[in-house]
Amino acid sequence: MDRNSATGLFLISALLLVYLFFFSPKKTDEKAAGKTPPATTAAAQPGATPTALAPEAALDTTAGAAKDVTLANENLTVTFSTRGGRVTAVRMNKYKTFFGKPLDLFDAKSARMDTKFRTVDGKTIKFSDLNFQAVPSQTAGGSTLTFSAPVAGGSIVQTYSLPANSFELKYDLRLLGLERTVAQEPLTFTFVDQVRQTEQDLKQNRNHTTINHYLAAGDQGALAEASEKPEEYKAAGPVKWAAHKHDFFVAGFIADQQPFAGGAFNSDVNLADSTTIKTLNSTLTIPVAEVEQGRGQYRFFFGPNSFNLLKAVTPEFDRNVYLGWGLFRWVNRFVVLPVFHFLEQFISSYGVIIALLVLLIKLVTWPLTYKTYESQARMKVLKPEIDQLKEKYGDDQTKVQQETMKLYQEFGVSPLSGCVPTLLTLPILFAMFQFFPNAIELRQQSFLWAKDLSSYDVFIKLPFYVKWYGDHVSMFTLMMTASTLLMTWQSNQTNTAMQGPMKTYSYLMPIIFLFVLNSFAAGLTWYYFVSNVITFAQQAITKTFVDDTKIRAQLDANKIKNKDKKPSGLQGRIAEAMKAAQEREAQARKKS
Repeated sequence: MDRNSATGLFLISALLLVYLFFFSPKKTDEKAAGKTPPATTAAAQPGATPTALAPEAALDTTAGAAKDVTLANENLTVTFSTRGGRVTAVRMNKYKTFFGKPLDLFDAKSARMDTKFRTVDGKTIKFSDLNFQAVPSQTAGGSTLTFSAPVAGGSIVQTYSLPANSFELKYDLRLLGLERTVAQEPLTFTFVDQVRQTEQDLKQNRNHTTINHYLAAGDQGALAEASEKPEEYKAAGPVKWAAHKHDFFVAGFIADQQPFAGGAFNSDVNLADSTTIKTLNSTLTIPVAEVEQGRGQYRFFFGPNSFNLLKAVTPEFDRNVYLGWGLFRWVNRFVVLPVFHFLEQFISSYGVIIALLVLLIKLVTWPLTYKTYESQARMKVLKPEIDQLKEKYGDDQTKVQQETMKLYQEFGVSPLSGCVPTLLTLPILFAMFQFFPNAIELRQQSFLWAKDLSSYDVFIKLPFYVKWYGDHVSMFTLMMTASTLLMTWQSNQTNTAMQGPMKTYSYLMPIIFLFVLNSFAAGLTWYYFVSNVITFAQQAITKTFVDDTKIRAQLDANKIKNKDKKPSGLQGRIAEAMKAAQEREAQARKKS
């Protein structure tokens, strides 16, 4: 590893750290990542009691006691209460929490939905103050539940339809005979959601929980996910959909015809509360004319955060799957996901799928790897000339650098040729950092000792907590770090130009990532370990095609051809900058 390669490594590592700490899900990013732990996940906290929501207004007891009614299909069990005729609990039938409990997206203790409107005489009528009559029915395509309640000389009718094998619950809301009673202002729908832990990593579970929304004007937004302070946002215009995004599941409310008139969203975190990891609160306003004229048609989506599933729900709903920012999202969406899903059809082990994904990516990027290795070989061949310059000019580093740039120009060598190919692979590198923690395909998929490839692997559980490291040992991270250190050592043995602080730094970055990645998804660290192993093989194969004698002959030919050629382009600008710096340094010495 020569000086330029080391500089490139430094830049790449710095960019990676900057991306991890500054371009992870933020408030202004287009992403949306989050998760909502089930009601039963309180069992994950021994002795904990689920935090109950504030009590509601008393019912009119003359209407009878509230009852629970359910609709179910293969995917969902949805529980309703005749008090308010609303959804009170949703169970994901095919999923479990990390702790082996049934996965309730929310229940009556952790969440509450309600709708209210005002009358012309100024009274507020809440659905939760009313007892509804429930009438279930079956159709060829699923099951239906109709709630009705008399109020103010008219009635409220809510119809829920759950198609077979679907994650969507259709919702029709009508106000009948209330045209002269209801104030001509929007109805207000509220959804308070006290999210509880469902996954192994509580911090990741919390940091991936947020509220996403999509405006009718085409703008998508989200509350800050990783914030430990209250976050709030008020939509500037009509809202097409809003979603409480949990780590791997989504509870969304979608307007099928006219959008919601507006929306306000907020989230809050109490780090001292081990039961509720985050509280989400959405308020959406429903145009009164829509429900009076029979056009109040909406949909709930209660389901897994799967990209292919969400993209079929409604425009931009797939944004609930955070695949990265900008170019990195593009790489994940159009490159990584299609390849991943293709391999899924033939291979059941996701650890093997990840290894094959690495192999395919390495094969595609091999030309760039070859260019990097070839550039290192050129620098190695020129080492004797560079050593002579260092000996000739001693401690005058500016002069050494200036003469080195001239040498590169003479032999037709670009100092950046070894870095640029590596930089071109950065989109894939950064894309993987977002793909593995957010891919529901990896959720609870075991491989070797890892129980869940979407979370960190625990090879050894420590009896204490180490700052910046954690309370566990991730073996995949250790393997990745060891293989990276071995690659660095091998490179330093063959490239003796690396000396002093730069040589020390080349070993420092793998150690830093040992701490940074210890709590990252096991799928990610397994990916990079396999990547290092394949890189070893690539280097061994590539070495057989790179002949130092032939490279020397080519460089000598370039020297003859470029004998009278002046520096141009980037190298020319660098040479001019170095010359100017040398002149300023000389003037400074004269003044002193």
